[in-house]
Amino acid sequence: MTVRLPPARPDTDDRDATRSSARGRVLVVDDSRATLTLISSMLRSWGYEAVAVEDPLDALALFEAGEAPFDTVLTDIQMPSMSGVELLRRVRERDRDVPIVLLTGTPSLDSAIQGIEFGAFRYLTKPLDLAKFRETIERAVGLARLSRFEREASVVARREAIEVADDGLSARFSRALGTLWLAFQPILGHDGRPYGYEALMRPDDPKFPNPGTLLEAAEQLGRLHELGRLIRAKAAAVMSAHPDRGALFVNLHPLDLLDDELYSADAPLAAISDRVVLEITERAGLTGVDDVRGRLHDLRALGYRVAIDDLGNGHSGLTNFTLLEPDFVKIDMSLVRDIDKSRVKRRIVRSMTDLCRDLRIAVVAEGVETAAERDVLVNLGCDLLQGYLLGRPAPPAWTR
Repeated sequence: MTVRLPPARPDTDDRDATRSSARGRVLVVDDSRATLTLISSMLRSWGYEAVAVEDPLDALALFEAGEAPFDTVLTDIQMPSMSGVELLRRVRERDRDVPIVLLTGTPSLDSAIQGIEFGAFRYLTKPLDLAKFRETIERAVGLARLSRFEREASVVARREAIEVADDGLSARFSRALGTLWLAFQPILGHDGRPYGYEALMRPDDPKFPNPGTLLEAAEQLGRLHELGRLIRAKAAAVMSAHPDRGALFVNLHPLDLLDDELYSADAPLAAISDRVVLEITERAGLTGVDDVRGRLHDLRALGYRVAIDDLGNGHSGLTNFTLLEPDFVKIDMSLVRDIDKSRVKRRIVRSMTDLCRDLRIAVVAEGVETAAERDVLVNLGCDLLQGYLLGRPAPPAWTR
């Protein structure tokens, strides 16, 4: 049952209703009509539009019906037809971004853990602390609207970028793909022996002077999957011919996780999946990917392992760690560079390696270039070292 409650004050005029809608739209789900009335009236008095629903199934129906987007969902945890945690899980299948606040009069560790697992924004206990409750709603609605504006701006910016781009961009990109080759950067163990190699794309095209420019063009043209498939096929061809070369680390753009080819047992990389570590960089974010856990489960079932790239650059966070549950983390070269001269960097890396050891996650230090950096990183507990060490020797001929 859906109840659209009137404003808290009967004399609220049209200007107040407009202000209410402009402030934010909140879905309230609770099997107690008294609680619904109280919370919804409170939200109305603060300037929000409140949509009150007694049955969680009715709440899901609103999402299915394509109702105008909600800025926040408030839901009780204990309800007869469906728990608030289950509602959270099922809403996440339909809307990955809307902040969801769980309310409960009987808090438990299990429900709190499940709420965090499925991405609850906050977990509040009844009776509500009104100041904290109001602050939570304001922050949730504000972040939701900011996120929506950002997505809309991103779509507009990308559309404009495509419109103003030279008509020949697509053709130039296609030509650059024909020049693409891979450099294989060694990843070494403590004893200096290769553990494996990371495949790094290199375009031989003056129009794309570095890999980043080619990646930006792929994003702009909507051809990320095409680029990713080419890189993975080339990397698989080289490493399949050299079964003695150890592990293969391959970069994935987060949107590559949406490419069905990645999950195919017939894909070129799948033939050597037990040697492959898929590096997911968080610089682009995971917000555009639904069911990350399920996708990673499917990849692991094929034999792949997973790494978080660029740890220490400010993009990694607790949420992404819990989503990816990585087998490896790669410490960003900004922390590695001159670590032998920086006490602060050493302390940060020591904390990272200690935590990863407790979680049984292997640590790779990227961009190691000097013996001093190498020695410090080994002493700090890094498991593997990556880079053209000590004088930048040329990559072995077999890797090109």
